[in-house]
Amino acid sequence: MMKKVISSAQAPKVFGCYSHAVEIGGFIFTSGMLPVDPVTGEIFNGDVRVQTELILRNLENILKEAGCSLKNVVKTTVFMTDLTQFAEMNSVYSAFFKENPPARTTVQVAALAKGSSVEIEVIAKK
Repeated sequence: MMKKVISSAQAPKVFGCYSHAVEIGGFIFTSGMLPVDPVTGEIFNGDVRVQTELILRNLENILKEAGCSLKNVVKTTVFMTDLTQFAEMNSVYSAFFKENPPARTTVQVAALAKGSSVEIEVIAKK
């Protein structure tokens, strides 16, 4: 099986040795997405709700480039620096996954790149 690298011009530029996503065997595996504005390349370090929405919109664009959508997501992993903000993150997250939500793991970490409060990665099935 050959892997296919997925890249979206509608998502933040990749700076480093990783891809937006990789497709193999009908599955799409995204890299962890930070709340980066795809136009300016600047990270948004404000409200966790806004961070979560920006991340999920970027992931939508990556999945669209791969020929699917958030409806195809089967698993998410959410990394947060402060789980006391879980309810705020979840209120936005649940608006993106209204029906048949994917399996999810949410963990608290000591820190995330660029001072972000949230990072999300997804696995989708075409």
